[in-house]
Amino acid sequence: MIAFDMTLRETLSQMDISFDDDMITRSAEYAAYLLDENQKMNLTAIVDEQAVAVKHFADSLAILKYCELSRGASLVDIGSGAGFPGMVLKIFRPDLKITLIDSLKKRCYFLERLAREIGIEDVPVVWGRAEEMGRKEEMRECFDFAAARAVASLPILLEYTVPFVKPGGKILAMKAKEEESDPQNALTALNCVVDEVVRYDLKGETRALFIIGKEGKLDDKYPRRPGMPEKRPL
Repeated sequence: MIAFDMTLRETLSQMDISFDDDMITRSAEYAAYLLDENQKMNLTAIVDEQAVAVKHFADSLAILKYCELSRGASLVDIGSGAGFPGMVLKIFRPDLKITLIDSLKKRCYFLERLAREIGIEDVPVVWGRAEEMGRKEEMRECFDFAAARAVASLPILLEYTVPFVKPGGKILAMKAKEEESDPQNALTALNCVVDEVVRYDLKGETRALFIIGKEGKLDDKYPRRPGMPEKRPL
């Protein structure tokens, strides 16, 4: 994974994100395991080492550059998929208390095996739909941050993520392109406000990070039953 290693080091240096050799080594082990497992199950359409370094790893770490995550903060990664951004954040910020949630059991199994493969501990992996998990007492309004990367349009994504976040917490929505849907109705219904939209360049491609604050407790009627946020966005 020489190309991956060099590309990740170069890109993070350009982004002014600090790292050490162990973080890069674990990231390379992660990428190698991902690409190997991807031959058995569909985890990523990006299979070039350099592209994986930039579009998955460096992009996930943009959160550390543009959002202040206090030491020991709790973060839930909704629709984690192959572990982006949650698992990458755990490598570079092991102090964070990170939980990964995905609706597909096979991806959850992958994430559990991945954690063992690269020696990452204390990363709970939860199998379930966000609409159901967000109603569980042990997960509802328990996290400082909720992150999601390229999961859905903002009105849908907000209903998936807001139930997990404490009042005063933040939703970190990562987008590969400009948001086309107007999220204002969802923001109002879910007691949230857009604090900042950070647009950044990632090797010639524009990315956007929506930092959304939760201003108060969530109405008990949210999230709606599974499938409703997507069928009838707020």
